[in-house]
Amino acid sequence: MSAVQSLSLARLAEELGAQLVGDPQTEITGLATLQDAGPGQLAFLANAQYRKYLTESRASAVLLTEQDAQGFSGNALIVADPYLTYARLSHRFDRKPQASAGIHPSAVVAADAQIDASASIGPGAVIEQGAVIAAGVSVGAQCFVGARSRIGAGGWLAPRVTLYHDVTIGERVVVQSGAVIGSEGFGFANQGGTWQKIAQIGGVRIGDDVEIGANTTIDRGALADTVIGNGVKLDNQIQIAHNVQIGDHTAMAACVGISGSTRIGKHCMIAGGVGMVGHIEVCDNVFVSGMTMVTRSITEPGAYSSGTAMQPAGDWKKSAARIRQLDGMAKRLQQLEKQLEQVTQASSDSSNA
Repeated sequence: MSAVQSLSLARLAEELGAQLVGDPQTEITGLATLQDAGPGQLAFLANAQYRKYLTESRASAVLLTEQDAQGFSGNALIVADPYLTYARLSHRFDRKPQASAGIHPSAVVAADAQIDASASIGPGAVIEQGAVIAAGVSVGAQCFVGARSRIGAGGWLAPRVTLYHDVTIGERVVVQSGAVIGSEGFGFANQGGTWQKIAQIGGVRIGDDVEIGANTTIDRGALADTVIGNGVKLDNQIQIAHNVQIGDHTAMAACVGISGSTRIGKHCMIAGGVGMVGHIEVCDNVFVSGMTMVTRSITEPGAYSSGTAMQPAGDWKKSAARIRQLDGMAKRLQQLEKQLEQVTQASSDSSNA
């Protein structure tokens, strides 16, 4: 969908397959939250904790489920999933500038680079030898596309994205500013207390419909490629180490760190700040809650957590002090168990005498 200035509720209902309640001629010029919306804006209710704002919202219309629409007197578009509908509709009102096809005069493009006529290469961008830029790709200002790297059709690179050499990106991939793809992984061999660098001679392969957040880093493989599957969504400031493999449609929130050669399955959700050690495997359909440290493979689908929940500082200090005492308490408990066993055995022997 392309961005528009205004749409009637009747037009929106038709496009979204929604049931319209209210004035079909009401014009919608933008989107907003229930509490912030004003005339001309469409809001949505997707979380029960925001229902309190519904009756007082100044929105011209609201996306609602059939249940939430009961008793609501304003304009509404009734849909099965208001949040998913909002996600689809958001693209109609996206004001992100659209780049024009062509190569900016200040861009530096190798003679043998292949750039489709419909692609856009922004100011100061560098495209090295053997690179391939497919149809409809937008390469933002000051991006770097390394030798033999390939960007599939419909890709969008925000300004200042860096692709090292031999990076292959699928179709319709979005990469936000500051992301670095194909950087050298953290590979060193120890020789008598000094570190000898290991050349990282693999590449990076990224599937279709992937999104990569700002300042996220995906290291190239040491030998085989680092692989990101189709539909993967990576938030900002994520570290993906060399030879990691991430399955289709897995999503990761900000500040996740994945160590080298770890394999993560399909349809996983990894919350913010999670860390994973290297050389482990995580099966499909796993949810890992925020700040969890994953130290071994996960072989069964489900939700996993580690660490302790937030407490008032005073309570946390008491808990931390008790944790330090656990080892001594465990040893004393073992001693008491042995003593109890001896007393019980002695009593049994006496009874049988």
